[in-house]
Amino acid sequence: MSNDAMVAITGAGIGGLTLALALHEAGIRCRVYEAVDEIKPLGVGVNILPHAVKELDRLGLLERLRAVAVETKESAFYNAHGQFVYSEPAGIAAGYRWPQFSIHRGDLQMLLLDAVRERLGSDAVVTDHRCTGFDDGADGVTVHFEGFHGGARPSVKAALLVACEGIHSVVRKHFYPDEGAPRYSGVNMWRGSVVWKPFLTGASMVRAGWLSVGKMVIYPIRDNVDGKGNQLVNWVAEIECPQPARRDWNGKGRLEDFYPAFANWSFDWLDVAAMIRTTDVVLEYPMVDQDPLPRWSFGRVTLLGDAAHPMVPRGSNGAGQAILDAPCLAAQLKEFGLTSRALEAYDAIRRKATTDVVLMNRKAPPDAILQRVHELTDGKPFGAIDDVIARDELAAIANAYKNVAGLNREQLNTSNG
Repeated sequence: MSNDAMVAITGAGIGGLTLALALHEAGIRCRVYEAVDEIKPLGVGVNILPHAVKELDRLGLLERLRAVAVETKESAFYNAHGQFVYSEPAGIAAGYRWPQFSIHRGDLQMLLLDAVRERLGSDAVVTDHRCTGFDDGADGVTVHFEGFHGGARPSVKAALLVACEGIHSVVRKHFYPDEGAPRYSGVNMWRGSVVWKPFLTGASMVRAGWLSVGKMVIYPIRDNVDGKGNQLVNWVAEIECPQPARRDWNGKGRLEDFYPAFANWSFDWLDVAAMIRTTDVVLEYPMVDQDPLPRWSFGRVTLLGDAAHPMVPRGSNGAGQAILDAPCLAAQLKEFGLTSRALEAYDAIRRKATTDVVLMNRKAPPDAILQRVHELTDGKPFGAIDDVIARDELAAIANAYKNVAGLNREQLNTSNG
């Protein structure tokens, strides 16, 4: 079979690799082209929510996930004084048929990469090929590349091109050359991971504080990393700032730029300040997104994952939405063939769904619980949370997000789609 009967995927991140597996499962030939010359397990923690785990389970990856991730038991909320606000079970404990996993992004990427190479062959992922552009013709797409350190690479002919290169997508820029700058939320975040003893349930995802005074998201992503029962704990500090940080996932951060907001965060359930001080490498990133696009698919080319729908990371849903894109696209290609019609069908389904999540992440993600409590208490300690706000109101905030994000439990558990 010639190359022009395959799907070319640019980007070997979570979305691109999941798509390769989904296409293979559907009997569709593909190849992944990655810009870097060596794929390394970079990044920090991500959460894979039950709707995305469902799709990874369909691809036969559930046990591999269990082996490297922490199965999240609860989502818990605290104020900036360490006082308990609200908690709810997560994943299986919440009645979903699939778990929620907290995992190092690099572990997830390497798990997917290994599966792609095992199932599609060692040459299924081609490194040192950065997409520089393409020509969309009547009989296929010709994709152009250069090496990671420069120098032209041979162009590739394919039936379709799916751009999964993330937030700096060349293909997205081709279709939208005049797109405005990323929309800054007014918040920068600093991220790190550190070996630490288990806290709360040992599988809790904690959100604490609020953005105006300092907010933290904390959860373990690897169990028993040292043979002594300690975990690798991921943390994210978020603070309102007048200027955005540089939009580089691997940009280094400085402790003095954010630590003062958390210097007194030593609680009976976790010494947050000590955890931050002990962290060796801190990364800095602005909380930005892009306005939803009017379309992703043009002829024989489409977008997927962050290249299509970058969103602020406030709902633990960025990686998950890329994972959900992949089987949807594979299903349309299986039904309509390697055609522009299939890309248009995928576009219609997933663009609406992800637009809803992008907008919900802006206005009412799960951590809006903390905003509500912060406003009601003026950021001060309270006597009892029930005197501040009813639990039903807190639950309603959490459930509203789930319904938009595709996490309605009953619908997810019974859906075959």
